[in-house]
Amino acid sequence: MLILVIGKVVSFSNFSDSYRMENIMEITQQNKVALIKEKLNETIDYITYRNIVSELAKKGLSTSPEQTEDNTNYTKLNDARMRRLDKTIKVPDEIAEKFKNFNGNHTWLVITESWCGDAAQSIPAMNKLAEISEGIDLQLIFRDTHPDLMDAFLTEGARSIPKLIVFDNESEEILNVWGSRPSVATQMVNDYKALHGMLTPEFKQDLQLWYNKDKGQSILKDLAELI
Repeated sequence: MLILVIGKVVSFSNFSDSYRMENIMEITQQNKVALIKEKLNETIDYITYRNIVSELAKKGLSTSPEQTEDNTNYTKLNDARMRRLDKTIKVPDEIAEKFKNFNGNHTWLVITESWCGDAAQSIPAMNKLAEISEGIDLQLIFRDTHPDLMDAFLTEGARSIPKLIVFDNESEEILNVWGSRPSVATQMVNDYKALHGMLTPEFKQDLQLWYNKDKGQSILKDLAELI
């Protein structure tokens, strides 16, 4: 058997007993870390992201290189959603205390796009927690202009967003990955797909109604498990 390792084709039969598949996986992880370090030079903070989305919404545009009517309409809708969530999300005391006491040095790198409804519902909650903690730096990057990063963090083979990557700046390790939906919403999606085979427009609308009623609490609970 031949295996490609960092551009070299190596016969598996020539590997020593100590060099097994976990070593190959470790090399892949190292590549991901190198990619993250490279991309951190091209990220934007939350305020910049919000300003970009708002300006694009006013101009009838989106962050995607492919400008479509759907992307434009979703961008406008998501700008309004984020504006509302920025004002209304309330962090429970126990979660706020956990983030206040966090003494790590993490970057939360989020892959997103302006047209993504799940991103609009989740990223304001991420920002609320990052504002509480001095040890968390929230940075965002666009999926469609950085496909190499997106393809390194697929969800079951799909380019699902938002995708949150928890990166330890001191150890330079990827500690966790989250996305693209809160665990409760993910279960709702999986259950619906199991029954119907696909997500219908009606379900997607119901999902957004669930987000509105949840008011960011499920995503806050999920994120609290990442530190």
